[in-house]
Amino acid sequence: MSVSNRISFSLAAAAVAFLFCGSAAIAQGLPQSQPSQTGLNSPVSPNTNNMNTTANGMNAVPAGETSPQDRVFLKEALEGGMAEVQLGQLALQKSNNPDVKQFAQRMVDDHTRMGDQLKPIAQQIGVKLPDGPSKKDKAIIAKLQALNGDDFDKAYMKDMVKDHKSDLTAFQSESDQGSSPAVKNAATQGAQIITQHLQMAEQINGKTNAMASTGGTK
Repeated sequence: MSVSNRISFSLAAAAVAFLFCGSAAIAQGLPQSQPSQTGLNSPVSPNTNNMNTTANGMNAVPAGETSPQDRVFLKEALEGGMAEVQLGQLALQKSNNPDVKQFAQRMVDDHTRMGDQLKPIAQQIGVKLPDGPSKKDKAIIAKLQALNGDDFDKAYMKDMVKDHKSDLTAFQSESDQGSSPAVKNAATQGAQIITQHLQMAEQINGKTNAMASTGGTK
């Protein structure tokens, strides 16, 4: 091969190599330019009532940072939230007490939002989303469905006080002892909301029991 031919061949080979390397570099850079559209990086509804954990630096939940306690907490919190929503809806149908109905609507609204915030976290760490309330909560729902009037109000509010005391303990325990920062943060914010619920429930429970014992009217 002549010198001129060797030079031409070398230039052609260099051009091919340059094009190949440039294409590979572009291909490698493309995924990094695409924002994630799934999981906790998705936009969070602005109406989260302080449960905006997933929008503030908690987008990722590394599997190594989770513990059995985190997983149990998420499963039970989601089940309990579903029960609170169903019980709230039942109270809206059965109660004639304005205070009870206002509280019930708050349960439906707040626990729906809390569930919407906890579900993406649970899915990301591999916790199967429950189909509904636990067997224990289903039994409570069935018991309350058989009651009406003052009997319903009294039983419902008594159950709300008991449930929210238990829920507050569970949320505070996860907040203090959990492993995943995202789950701990969600539990901390959830505990603040549940504290408000408990205060409301105790106040209304006192009023409904007092009216039931004296036979007073609403």
